Amino acid sequence: MRAFQIVWVALFITIAAYTAVVVVNHGPNLFPRFFGDILAMSWAGQFNVDFMSFLVLSALWLAWRHHFSPTGLVLAVLGFFGGGLFLCAYLLVVSLDAGGDPKVLLLGRQRAA
Repeated sequence: MRAFQIVWVALFITIAAYTAVVVVNHGPNLFPRFFGDILAMSWAGQFNVDFMSFLVLSALWLAWRHHFSPTGLVLAVLGFFGGGLFLCAYLLVVSLDAGGDPKVLLLGRQRAA
């Protein structure tokens, strides 16, 4: 579990730093470019559609792990819009809470029991 936690921290730092540079250089308005590439039917658009499918799967897993409770739905929205940055932080926190048990990490305490 420790190796995963190290990877999540490294990814979090990398994504945060890269995002900061992009926002400084291009501004915070991602959506026109993101959806523009999709509408252009380009390889960048194909990547964006593929990436968005991972965001949807991440959001569904977060909502499911929290039994589609209000908290789970909020986490799902954060997971969808926060992407890897949010998911790395979330996985680090719940992995520490899981006490090294991957079943608890993936399923949540209630389903793991």
